Amino acid sequence: MDRQQLKRAVVDAIDRRGRELISFGEDIFAHPELGYKEHRTAAKVEEKFRAMGISYQSGIGITGLKGRLPGKESRVSFGIMGELDSVLCPAHPHADPATGAAHACGHNGMLTAMLGAGMGLVDAGAMDHLGGDVVLIGMPAEEYVEIEYRNGLRQAGKIQFLGGKQQWIVEGAFADIDMVSMIHMASDAPFRLGVAGTSNGFIGKFIRYSGREAHSGAAPHAGVNALNAAMLGLMGVHAQRETLRDDDSIRIHPIITKGGDLVNIVPADVRLEAYVRGRRVEGIVDASHKVDRALKAGAMALGADVEITNLPGYLPRTADAAFDSVYQANCEWLVGAADSGRHGHGTASNDIGDLSHLMPTAGALMGGVTGQGHSKDVRIVDPETFYLAAAKLHACTAIDLLWGGAETARSIVDNYRPVYPDVASYLAAWADLIKA
Repeated sequence: MDRQQLKRAVVDAIDRRGRELISFGEDIFAHPELGYKEHRTAAKVEEKFRAMGISYQSGIGITGLKGRLPGKESRVSFGIMGELDSVLCPAHPHADPATGAAHACGHNGMLTAMLGAGMGLVDAGAMDHLGGDVVLIGMPAEEYVEIEYRNGLRQAGKIQFLGGKQQWIVEGAFADIDMVSMIHMASDAPFRLGVAGTSNGFIGKFIRYSGREAHSGAAPHAGVNALNAAMLGLMGVHAQRETLRDDDSIRIHPIITKGGDLVNIVPADVRLEAYVRGRRVEGIVDASHKVDRALKAGAMALGADVEITNLPGYLPRTADAAFDSVYQANCEWLVGAADSGRHGHGTASNDIGDLSHLMPTAGALMGGVTGQGHSKDVRIVDPETFYLAAAKLHACTAIDLLWGGAETARSIVDNYRPVYPDVASYLAAWADLIKA
């Protein structure tokens, strides 16, 4: 069997599993869970791993898991990631009524694509022809939500990072993996399959303003209004926008998660969460300092106190041209050049950015959905593309990378130059980035 015959055999195997895979994706869509809480979702992935007969580890980063498909040789380990979590989107018609969680992010498709790739490779006996291993990854907590809750986990020593891939880095879970990829939903994309570009990184913030309570009708003069302090701080943040460089692609977007306790009590406990995003680390740090100054000025104006906790967000994602080109070729092979595409720089963020500073990474995009990501309008309109074509893309890329003694994969790994040579230097960099 030659390489192209093997790819066709794997594609056919995924098609035979089509109904099962779409059913799995729809089940995950109907039961969204937030990061570090994806216990049901992880259990469903475990069921599939056991049914495939592969060995796996679970409980990595609280809920994460990974299974390994050994090749005839193990010269390289190629990781295919699927996200376990969902995003907060209470207005989505399929949101969990208790938590507000919804798969308005497409992670149910990413997870299905990871499993579908594994099933196709196993069913077609592909690993017997490949010179490296494939690692199937169920990754927790990609969506950077519930900052206060996750910071509590961090303070309790249960996690060190709010993002799942970062937590896996610090736990050493990527030590036996040489290169990784993921596929993400492309909202209203003009193509069915494509290659992702670079993306913004960010610093996360949890902000707490403390004032003094008083009766808001009888004695407002006796209080210190923490909500007013926060509003002034936010106005100061807005006034900074003209000082930000256009080519840094800075995005600053705070929310108030608590605005007080009662209407007739002067607000004394006000809490905010925020991201400061950017294309370059230097630009993110500069903007972060400006945001902190503005927030402190709001507190000073009202005589309130403010505590700003800067948290590791995600590093900007870099691209590996050689790795991306393998995905691009398979996009065109699977759906044709007219239905494939390539994305430029994206101002959203993903924690694969951190991995891109440590090992070769690739990002792909799948269509089949309408509506803007993270909104109530997201709908899956083409399950064949969203679930199955995405799985085929991962599996065919794995074959191209690992065929012939894994020469293509080994070349990508050998030519990669990490920004951080080890985990210690990576952790030191984040500690420096978030210092006050």
